[in-house]
Amino acid sequence: MKFIADFHLHSKYSRATGKNTDLENIDKWAKIKGVKVITCGDFTHPIWFKNLEEKLIPAEPGLFQLKGSDSGVRFILTTEISCIYTKNGKVRKIHVLVFAPSLEVARELDKRLDAIGNIKSDGRPILGLDVKELLKIVLEVSPECLFVPAHCLTPWFSIFGSKSGFDSIEECFEEYSQYIYAIESGLSADPAMLWRIPDCRRLTILSNSDAHSVEKIGREANVFDTELSYSSIIKAIKEKNLKEFLYTIEFYPQEGKYFNDGDRICNISLDPKESMEYRELCPACGRKLVIGVLNRVQKLSDKDEGFVPENSIPFKSIVPLKTIISEALGVGEVSKKVKNEYDKLVEFYPEFDILLDVPIEKLKKIASEHLVEGIRRAREGEVNIQPGFDGVFGKVKIFSEVEKKEIIRQKKLL
Repeated sequence: MKFIADFHLHSKYSRATGKNTDLENIDKWAKIKGVKVITCGDFTHPIWFKNLEEKLIPAEPGLFQLKGSDSGVRFILTTEISCIYTKNGKVRKIHVLVFAPSLEVARELDKRLDAIGNIKSDGRPILGLDVKELLKIVLEVSPECLFVPAHCLTPWFSIFGSKSGFDSIEECFEEYSQYIYAIESGLSADPAMLWRIPDCRRLTILSNSDAHSVEKIGREANVFDTELSYSSIIKAIKEKNLKEFLYTIEFYPQEGKYFNDGDRICNISLDPKESMEYRELCPACGRKLVIGVLNRVQKLSDKDEGFVPENSIPFKSIVPLKTIISEALGVGEVSKKVKNEYDKLVEFYPEFDILLDVPIEKLKKIASEHLVEGIRRAREGEVNIQPGFDGVFGKVKIFSEVEKKEIIRQKKLL
């Protein structure tokens, strides 16, 4: 069975998340997006876990459905954990994604972690624990769990991050490196960037939304063709099976908020070559720049840009539908016009179908000429992006300024 899966999001019990990020809305928006398997997220949080026990009922093995829902959406158990500790004379801040095969396993893991640190204050708990020791605990609870370094190149909180990470999987996990089967790319990187890094070529690359609001579900995702079950999904990931793990769906990495090097306060964004010219110091204030993902890739890579390894899972890059609508209408993305147009379109097809699969001729029957052209350009990669830096998201441009003025002029005439 072919389906789309998103394994990383946060509930309303995590910091900086939408207050409507509950199971009902996750279920609703997964269907709107076209995501068949969605994580519940945050299963380590006691109140959220109680929600899961009360509202999720077993479906296929290791998967769940929302009680009383006919959406067809399935839930899988995952949670993100932050480890902050000192190793080899440096403070490390590593985020990981943990998959669990059952509520019983998740409950036992929560019990073990509750004895180590505070798992009640945040949906993504912070533990003063070496991430290798966390991996050992997870495997002791159940070898069926999957342990994945999250958003692997983000500067502040990742295994390869410029601020607090490592230079290799082995440096981080030592003799437990053999139990790392997959890695998450994060919004500021795509597989083409990770393929240049030796460790990432060995691993399966996952792409997930890391959504903090239900509207962001599926902004990155994974496409499988397996039996619908926890064990089949995990097996396809561990074995890097190209017949079962078909491709990932990616943000254009320049859209991510840590692609370039930069200084947000001074509004300085630099590519790695420019950063080197300034000795990685802000040319405006002299502070150390936040080194972005592109720079970090270049420092860790042993292959040139464009290298494609054998047995690599392909990917497709997308621009979110609301962004395309905003460009086509010449109005802000949070405007009522964009919402109304979006709501109209997803009555016909899920968002992913519109972005990836529905033939252009069919789209012309339900959308304006400019919107259909925007979707076509996004599919073909005909976009311009001002790269993100130091926590600032990149800005996508599908239409030129001249084209935008013409769109506005035509709308006024109409």
